[in-house]
Amino acid sequence: MSEAVAETVAARFGELYGAEPEGVWAAPGRVNLIGEHTDYNDGFVMPFALPHTAVAAVARRADGVLRLHSQDVEGGVTELRLDELSPESDKNWTAYPAGVVWALREAGHAVTGADIHLASTVPSGAGLSSSAALEVVVALALNDLFSLGLRGWQLARLCQRAENVYVGAPVGIMDQTASACCEAGHALFLDTRDLSQKQIPFDLAAEGMRLLVVDTQVKHSHSEGEYGKRRAGCEKGADLLGVNALRDVPYAGLDAALARLGDEEEVRRLVRHIVTENERVERVVSLLEAGETRAIGPVLVEGHASLRDDFRISCPELDLVVDTALASGALGSRMTGGGFGGSAIILAEEPDVDAITKAVTEAFAAAGFTTPRVFEAVPSAGARRLR
Repeated sequence: MSEAVAETVAARFGELYGAEPEGVWAAPGRVNLIGEHTDYNDGFVMPFALPHTAVAAVARRADGVLRLHSQDVEGGVTELRLDELSPESDKNWTAYPAGVVWALREAGHAVTGADIHLASTVPSGAGLSSSAALEVVVALALNDLFSLGLRGWQLARLCQRAENVYVGAPVGIMDQTASACCEAGHALFLDTRDLSQKQIPFDLAAEGMRLLVVDTQVKHSHSEGEYGKRRAGCEKGADLLGVNALRDVPYAGLDAALARLGDEEEVRRLVRHIVTENERVERVVSLLEAGETRAIGPVLVEGHASLRDDFRISCPELDLVVDTALASGALGSRMTGGGFGGSAIILAEEPDVDAITKAVTEAFAAAGFTTPRVFEAVPSAGARRLR
């Protein structure tokens, strides 16, 4: 499959630019198993890579010009000058790859221009990090072509800077690190403070289970205000508690910390979610390492309740997925991603998958919601060169 995709993207590059690309690269979207909104609080996360990828055919230029094209967006080739790239000047899809080039050059890396053609199978707006996949595939290609010598976590940092500063979205480091660093058959236990990583075996098929992603088709945008409000509220909580980040509030000391916040009810809710979510990530790691995979189901459900009630970023469609899945025999379920739409995950025994999928689809129809897209999430490889 990878070879066929690489050939198709390379051929289209040739049609667009009249020459062969110097290579073709892929970077995946991700599903976050547990650890939501903890990344910008210096906390713990546990994503894994999807088989869905952004693919880029790329060739170097030496004239300070960046040419961009996507098969997924209507329109022709966009041509930009590197010396004219500036933060938040571009409100189109091109801001993501252009932002990566800007971030690399701002960091002192000698990128002199490129022709890029992109194609992606990562659903956009579904909370599966389509933008991070786009950023990471461009960063990896330029890292290889310009011999920059950057490692996966370094590319992730630069991609995060591109999205924070150039695009103007206050995202954490998880999505880019997952796309750059995940391994097939594993979930990535990531400490977002020091970027230390541990690959945790997560082969559900071998244990007779499946993990489904339900894309509710409710689109969200991180650049819009609610995500930023939550982040600002978390930062306010850390300030009021006198810590560098909410990561520094111990789980055992949560009640005392909440008491100190007094009548700051909104901040109290945000703090409670972050501190308990970090503890849930550590619990899931322990369970998986002990071979108790089925026991993570209730932890996922706890996480959803916290996102719904404390962080308040769920929506009726996400809640319906979780409630229906659990009523139909799922081991666990929760929303995943930034919230306000996007996707939910369902952990299920293999024989129950069809019945659960049918129940969720019928529940959406009965509620008058758009038919959801349901697919299996198989822990897959991170960013890599295809040819």
